[in-house]
Amino acid sequence: MRMTMTTRRYVDKALLDLARDGAAHVDAAISPHLCRQFEVVLAGNMKDRPGVRLNGCAELAKMLDEESTVYQLVQSVSGKQLKPVRAILFNKSPDNNWSLGWHQDRTIVVKSRIETPGFGPWTSKAGLQHVAPPFSVLERMVTVRIHLDDVPESNAPLLIALGSHRKGLVAQQHIADAVSSSKIASCVASRGDVWLYSTPILHASEKTQSVLQRRVLQVDYSNDSLPGGLEWLGV
Repeated sequence: MRMTMTTRRYVDKALLDLARDGAAHVDAAISPHLCRQFEVVLAGNMKDRPGVRLNGCAELAKMLDEESTVYQLVQSVSGKQLKPVRAILFNKSPDNNWSLGWHQDRTIVVKSRIETPGFGPWTSKAGLQHVAPPFSVLERMVTVRIHLDDVPESNAPLLIALGSHRKGLVAQQHIADAVSSSKIASCVASRGDVWLYSTPILHASEKTQSVLQRRVLQVDYSNDSLPGGLEWLGV
């Protein structure tokens, strides 16, 4: 479902609550110095494709560990003891542009495929094992987006359907109705801002109309231990 600029019902981002609305925004959470550090660490992953799945980067893992600014922010806003379990770098620009319709994130990444009741179907992306877990795993997760560039309305801010994280697993044919019955937040941001979301919230993204980059480091967090020998891939 595509929503035009005129049909969005804007919500003041300062009033959002993670538990109630499924999203929260923190101004200037990442210092200019830390933004530059992220840029240096991620420089080799600025690929010309919609999303680069990151794994095995010790420097990035250190920047997200228990001593980090990001870790402390996530624990403070979510009220949970969470660990990073997946990281993706999005680098949208006029030369690397895409849009995504309304959808839920429904998969996690694990170290290896082990058939486990309640987990499936399985897919492989960028050589990594993805699997759809029980919804109860997803609804306890938090997704964090660290903005390395300004994201005004012209630079393809994420759109989210507030409260949709409480609708359960929404069947494809019901997504349009779920979105139309929700208030929509346009997740504009400045460099250094952080947005946090309940992982299964319905969201969408349009193509950028800006000449600027839109680099976002997205990290999923969970405190679940997986059953049946499954292990989170991690960062």
